[in-house]
Amino acid sequence: MEFPKDVSVVEVATIALVLLMSFVFRRAFFDRKRKSDYPPAVPGLPLIGNLLQLKAKKPHQTFAKWAEQYGPIYSIKTGASSLVVLNTSEVAKEAMVTRFSFISSRKLSNALTILTANKSMVAMSDYGDFHKIVKRNILTSILGPNAQKRNSHLRANMVDSVLDQLHVHIKENALQAVNLRALFKEELFKLALRQALGKDIESIYVAELGKSLSKSEIFDILVVDPMMGAIEVDWRDFFPYLRWVPNKALEDKIQRMAYRRGVVTRALIEEQKKRIKSGEKINCYLDFLLSEAKTLTEEQLTMLVWEAIIETSDTTLVTTEWAMFELAKNPHWQDRLHQDIQRVCGSEKLTEEHLPQLPCLSAVFHETLRKHSPVPIVPLRYVNEDTQLGGYKIPSGSEIAINIYGCHMDKKEWDLPEEWKPERFLGKPDEAMDLHKTMAFGGGRRICAGALQAMLISCSAIGRFVQDFEWRLKEGEEENEDTVQLTTHKLKPMLAFLTPRNK
Repeated sequence: MEFPKDVSVVEVATIALVLLMSFVFRRAFFDRKRKSDYPPAVPGLPLIGNLLQLKAKKPHQTFAKWAEQYGPIYSIKTGASSLVVLNTSEVAKEAMVTRFSFISSRKLSNALTILTANKSMVAMSDYGDFHKIVKRNILTSILGPNAQKRNSHLRANMVDSVLDQLHVHIKENALQAVNLRALFKEELFKLALRQALGKDIESIYVAELGKSLSKSEIFDILVVDPMMGAIEVDWRDFFPYLRWVPNKALEDKIQRMAYRRGVVTRALIEEQKKRIKSGEKINCYLDFLLSEAKTLTEEQLTMLVWEAIIETSDTTLVTTEWAMFELAKNPHWQDRLHQDIQRVCGSEKLTEEHLPQLPCLSAVFHETLRKHSPVPIVPLRYVNEDTQLGGYKIPSGSEIAINIYGCHMDKKEWDLPEEWKPERFLGKPDEAMDLHKTMAFGGGRRICAGALQAMLISCSAIGRFVQDFEWRLKEGEEENEDTVQLTTHKLKPMLAFLTPRNK
């Protein structure tokens, strides 16, 4: 740029300064505009980001509190990774349905990678051919509507068995509070074994462990240990570039869990293969997999059978126990549910066929799922291509956390969300059995395959428990709502006194 000769040095400097300031302001403006295109970021520390703020081991609650300050969608830094957290049903559905193709891969921790044999199960696999095939298999054999009809007698027998034990308890120990979890857990595990393997198993010899295991030991190895291992935190998950640094104690612990789970599951499978080979007809998931899924490796077969066992044994228990806790704490709703059951069933025993006619029971189930979602945070997903969520740009490489707890505690969507109010789900009678009134089962192509079975088991059990007994919490139990670390599992079993109802 040439200036006239009569322009002074001061004037040139002034023009240069104006141009520089214009450039700076324009740059700042576009930087702010660019930042406004991305989700707001929760302030954190250098290098570690927001990790220290999540040390309380209940991140779903922390995420929900941040949503009140930063909005329903925001980003945090977890070491080297950027995590986008979704806290409302609207934006969660957008991620799971509308933008699914951009966010269809799982992001697993080191512990989960080992425990799932690198995603060799339906719930944790990346969406693709393997996921489609194995999900179709489990729906056809166990979890789909037709399979549910075939297996209805197994669920009815399970609930009958729990009730028989409750009646015996009342007869022999009327002044002692009952631990519902202990009884229900055992019967659910029996159901899981029958559906997966065709037979309840009292004990099994495991050559690799050199001993026979009792049913309680099998339960611990297949259900309890992996559930606790799944929530183990490995600091290297947050700093991938430091994975070369050993964390031997944790690695050995998780590997030991995975090994024991694997050898026990394979021992159970081999036992059932002998029955099949002998000509015994078995209608179970394993039989279906062996006859239909010829391309499965031994490891995949083992993982799929184990998945059917653990998922039946765990999340349904969580929902049913919380529902009975809330009903025992709210006698008004317990009486209202009992009256509804009496209106529909009269002197008959409640069955699954009655469920569509019981709106109060459906309301209790859905409100319990809302307040005590069995899975408070959906396992992380990986953004494989630049996309948009909630009006914000989400860059490729980000991780997505769908905070189901936050969706259900959203004050804009739910009135007094911290309170248990089944009346919020009392709509038209023909809407009573809609499974997806909350986000508890997810949505889109990755919707929970076990949603129908969970509803049938839990609603039948809750209905029968209230039909047969009046429930009252043991003194001091009302405030006992603490949970196990990252989960919504009740920390301590519910203890209640039961009074048989006059029939």
